[in-house]
Amino acid sequence: MREKILVLDFGGQYNQLIARRVRDLCVYAEIKSFKTPIAEIKEQNYKGIIFTGGPNSVYDPKSPSYDPEILNLGVPVLGICYGAQLMAHLAGGKVNANAGASEYGKIELHKKGGLLLKGFPENSVCWMSHRDYIENVPHGFEVTAVTADCPCAAMENREKRLFAVQFHPEVNHTEYGTEIFKSFLFDVCGCKGDWIMSDFVEESIKNYREMLGDKKVLCALSGGVDSSVCAALMSKAIGKNLTCIFVDHGLMRKNEGDMVEKEFASAFDFNLIRVNCESRFLSKLSGVSDPERKRKIIGEEFIRVFEEESKKLGRMDYLMQGTIYPDVIESGTGDAAVIKSHHNVGGLPENVDFDGIIEPLRNLFKDEVRKVGLELGVPEFLVYRQPFPGPGLAVRCLGEITNDKLEILRNADAIFREEIAAAGLDKSINQYFAVITDTKSVGVMGDSRTYDHLIALRAVTTDDFMTCDWAKIPFEVLAKASSRITNEVKGVNRVVYDITQKPPATVEWE
Repeated sequence: MREKILVLDFGGQYNQLIARRVRDLCVYAEIKSFKTPIAEIKEQNYKGIIFTGGPNSVYDPKSPSYDPEILNLGVPVLGICYGAQLMAHLAGGKVNANAGASEYGKIELHKKGGLLLKGFPENSVCWMSHRDYIENVPHGFEVTAVTADCPCAAMENREKRLFAVQFHPEVNHTEYGTEIFKSFLFDVCGCKGDWIMSDFVEESIKNYREMLGDKKVLCALSGGVDSSVCAALMSKAIGKNLTCIFVDHGLMRKNEGDMVEKEFASAFDFNLIRVNCESRFLSKLSGVSDPERKRKIIGEEFIRVFEEESKKLGRMDYLMQGTIYPDVIESGTGDAAVIKSHHNVGGLPENVDFDGIIEPLRNLFKDEVRKVGLELGVPEFLVYRQPFPGPGLAVRCLGEITNDKLEILRNADAIFREEIAAAGLDKSINQYFAVITDTKSVGVMGDSRTYDHLIALRAVTTDDFMTCDWAKIPFEVLAKASSRITNEVKGVNRVVYDITQKPPATVEWE
């Protein structure tokens, strides 16, 4: 049985990041709500448990809490931020809810000892985000770190294998955060680190081959990372019993539809049906400028096309979706806010009868999906494909969508992506693209006055897309992209660069 760590979610904003840090060290971690019964936790034989942070105070009756018995299971526990305060509270310590000085951001940490902080120097920088603090540690605990304003920045009860830190070791701003996870996972929990993507691929192929036999599977292939890796994995398991429908709605980037079809047709052994329906989608979108209406029209029309093509195939046993772990988490864990409800196909076709839904990547984060793709031989340009919205270029074409505007956008976007790649920035910038605005401006070309489109360029850096910073692209790269776009793309006479963070902006313009 694979070793695993439980990340018990108390509403913290970094719960996914904690699980990712654990998995980066080749130990499988899964996130569950604080409402998970203790009996269920006992049954799972976790090697360790991590309490996440959260925005609450342990003394608030409405705050998430847990059965104190969890500290007596004999399973190592690491509490982080609110999780540290909760551990102190459950174990009989005192948390002060009226701190004289709150700590937010980068704070200097002073180590006093302890097993968990053994890789830390005497002084280092950590990331704090708290108002309450642990005033008195529980019996059997010792304080292992302090700050100028926090009398207990870390504590531990080595005998009971209970550890807590008031700061956030999962964020990059904590200098030695990875060392904490290494100490907890390997020195305390005794993990070996057996979460390896090559093993996951091999096990998945074997299991699906045995489970499905001669059953037929249907997949909606978008050409995005998740659906591409799904298709590649299932192809290895069942070959021609997999049929992928690639709906080309005419809202993809330059030459993208042809590239997707060519790469998958040559590299993998499954049935691929490409449905070219650009005119159908553009007809439905004619005269529509409201972004929400665009999204709804595209989503509904996609389902209608998928429905029609599915019916032609006859009986299909299973529907496969590219759901990944953040989709599951963001759809709600316990009392955590639902960020968005996910359904990768947008709604099941009503006239197709499936025995069930298959989600091969359901337990993987995006970076793990990419690793699986490389293991399967999916081409790098697809594995590292930029995140792309479901409605495609429709949400990067502001105002009414027309063939002319889409052609301008595709060409401008292609040039920007070429220049980013030529500058060697394509792996360090998390997302970059062009937007054709609904604005025209006066310009001069040669001796003539022009009144043409304005193109906006957008590029962001981020760890998780919950927050983003605008990418600090060298001016000479931006200048070259702008010069090429205005010279090579007919109908454009002005280029601007978006330097807005998220928040207040979003990544996409619509």
